[in-house]
Amino acid sequence: MEEREFEINGVNYVARTPQVEDFAEMIELHKSCFPAILEEDGAWREDQLESHLQMFEDGQVLITKLGKIVGVSSSLIVSLGRDPLRHHSYYGITDDGYFFNHDPEGDTLYGAEIYVDPGERGQGIGAVLYEIRRELCKRLNLRRILAGGRLWNYENYKDQYTPEEYVHAVQDGLVKDIVMGFQLKEGFVVRDVMPNYIRDPRSMNYATLIEWLNPDYQRSEGEDRKVRVACVQYQMRKIADFDEFAAQVRYFVETAGEDYGVDYVLFPEFFSVQLLSAMEPFSSREGIRKLAELTPMFRDLMSTLAKEQGLYLIAGSHPVIQADGRVQNEAMLFHPDGTFVSQPKLHITPSEKTWWGISGGNELLVVQTPKAKVGILICYDVEFPEAARYLAEQGVEILFVPYCTDNRQGYLRVTKCAAARAIENQIYVVTSGVVGNLPDVPAMDIHYGRAAVYTPSDFEFARDGIQAEADPNVETMLVTDLDIRDLYRSREAGSVTPLMDRRRDLFELKVNFGGE
Repeated sequence: MEEREFEINGVNYVARTPQVEDFAEMIELHKSCFPAILEEDGAWREDQLESHLQMFEDGQVLITKLGKIVGVSSSLIVSLGRDPLRHHSYYGITDDGYFFNHDPEGDTLYGAEIYVDPGERGQGIGAVLYEIRRELCKRLNLRRILAGGRLWNYENYKDQYTPEEYVHAVQDGLVKDIVMGFQLKEGFVVRDVMPNYIRDPRSMNYATLIEWLNPDYQRSEGEDRKVRVACVQYQMRKIADFDEFAAQVRYFVETAGEDYGVDYVLFPEFFSVQLLSAMEPFSSREGIRKLAELTPMFRDLMSTLAKEQGLYLIAGSHPVIQADGRVQNEAMLFHPDGTFVSQPKLHITPSEKTWWGISGGNELLVVQTPKAKVGILICYDVEFPEAARYLAEQGVEILFVPYCTDNRQGYLRVTKCAAARAIENQIYVVTSGVVGNLPDVPAMDIHYGRAAVYTPSDFEFARDGIQAEADPNVETMLVTDLDIRDLYRSREAGSVTPLMDRRRDLFELKVNFGGE
């Protein structure tokens, strides 16, 4: 890398590529940073550091302060095939510390080491090294950064928690772990816990498998573009408190992430209205505003679950009070780092206006994720073809449609329109509705739902244009794989090509808002 100067808290630092003459100082710094591990493994050796430079010079970085080395980062590129999140050991992934397995054609930047002078910790040096690593990942157009993070403080909690429980305790703020805490702060998500990763008594040899997905990643021609989606067919039933709601939601998200390796999880529209069953009875308009008061708790729960499982969570929809006092019905899409964007419902049904006083929003979001470009239309919105057409023209490949319908007629309106949107725009449409009853909650008495994923109707896809469909009116989760490449094959050479064959000379789509 080119030498660069930067300032932290008024102090000047320099980031540069290591040289042979730096090796002795790097080794001494490594010894001071990991005394417990060195008893088992020993410090870096000069022949290993020399190999790092020979294999992948761009991945080796050090930071100096007044000429003294205060931080070091070592990385290599690996190819992990169809199962990039499989368990491995530090010694295997780094080829016993020599990086001989560095693969310039790989798609994953692997963080082998970052260490900072103990006397300089807390100054932001580690954050700079992580940012340089992210910049390298983007510059080389790599899909992700992976690393193993030792469970720094697990030795003190081994009798209290399993390794997985320890990770959750750190994420929930119950336990302090300076390694994991810093990695989470830097935007990494925990994807798994790996036993026998490294010989380290303090972590009992356990490490997290952490991942950062490159948001700017551009796929190569012919690359596998399969994604896995899960539609939660959520049952409405009376609960005692928010914790019971959270447990029901957590069950589905953990099952999707841990058992099925899902990329996107979709919950139904207004599934959070279940929380009103734990409150004293209110009129419908009072109740929806009481529910909106729980928005911070709702967001925190969904953000935590998305981070814990490292997936995209489309959290159905939830009422949100606006700055001007209006209530909007919003679908929040949570990223694997816990951040989120909100898509308001645009078209409000007569019952929503009458019973709850809901107002329509004025924007349609397009969200670029590493595996697909996605959008959201909430229930009634999918019955208006121009909204889906706009999203398709912005490049959306998967359209998520959370819905809440009380009878079969309403369900059929939404789902038949969803199927039509898939055909006319040559996109995937993923739907999920609530089932069950809430007898004590006004305007939410009964429900009819059947989760399904719709496709274009052509040879690339299922015969009836339905990729997958759940049994109606039972609590379950529908999981299926989608191949994004099939959409483009269909658009280019399908039996019909509606996107290509539009009569733009006759019809024009005019919009009065901007996408994001």
